[in-house]
Amino acid sequence: MSAALPTAGPVVLTGPEWRSCEEAHAARADELTRMHRVRSARGERHPVEDFLFTYYSYKPAVLRRWHPGDGVELADASDTPRAAWRWYAAGSEPSSLVVDGATYRAERAALIENIGRIVRATAARPGGFGCFGLHEWAMVYRQPEHRHAAPLRLGQTATDAVVEAHELRCTHFDAFRFFTRDAAPRNRETPTRDRQAALEQPGCLHAGMDLYKWAVKLGPLVPGELLLDTFELARDVRTLDMQASPYDLAEWGYAPVAIESAEGKAEYVRRQRGFTERSQTLRRRLMAVIDGPGSPSG
Repeated sequence: MSAALPTAGPVVLTGPEWRSCEEAHAARADELTRMHRVRSARGERHPVEDFLFTYYSYKPAVLRRWHPGDGVELADASDTPRAAWRWYAAGSEPSSLVVDGATYRAERAALIENIGRIVRATAARPGGFGCFGLHEWAMVYRQPEHRHAAPLRLGQTATDAVVEAHELRCTHFDAFRFFTRDAAPRNRETPTRDRQAALEQPGCLHAGMDLYKWAVKLGPLVPGELLLDTFELARDVRTLDMQASPYDLAEWGYAPVAIESAEGKAEYVRRQRGFTERSQTLRRRLMAVIDGPGSPSG
């Protein structure tokens, strides 16, 4: 873990302090992306671990770049490459730099408002725990061609039967939009992009993964530690997402969470609740970033 930064009142980090944070952050980011970078150099793909780099299209370099967050001043930084980075400005001392939060907030006001609306609405709702990860099953329902090359664990006919034996309860638009034509009408809701803030709930695995996306979009306002924490959550969530999917990933070392059984459902919900607790903590931290330094939550 990188060194934690103070979060209350004006913060000034000395040169040695912020460089230590920056180095620790880069080391942590490099470890989180190491195998992905190795596979990319070899032209190889992993169906689980590489997903976050393709679905969200953020390169490892995005994770590696450390920001102190809004309201943190970096002493002795004006002669570093950071001085040429966008969204940085002179601090209270001639040699210091700060994130230019005011300008970033002004130019990205609509984006920040939308992120805040979704994150706050999601955080305010109770978690829903009755979906059992069936969104991945709905993406292959009555569909001979699938998004992933791995074979179906139960075969097509039995996979379709699992979908037909359950109520689909997906509330996340970016999962629902990949439902097959036959699966979409079976879903209890009809999520749309415009309804995202109205439907998103903290028990949803994809809503938890999206915290990484929101952290990236908030750019230099987000402290590096929070960015990497959201990525780690997204990585862990993705593992359960695929273990509970209809795909057979034994070749890749993943044991299935067989949600077609009572035992599998219980395991899924247990882990889902753990991710919900983690995601709610991260939502509160993101809300503090959105509100900004000096706000009641910031």
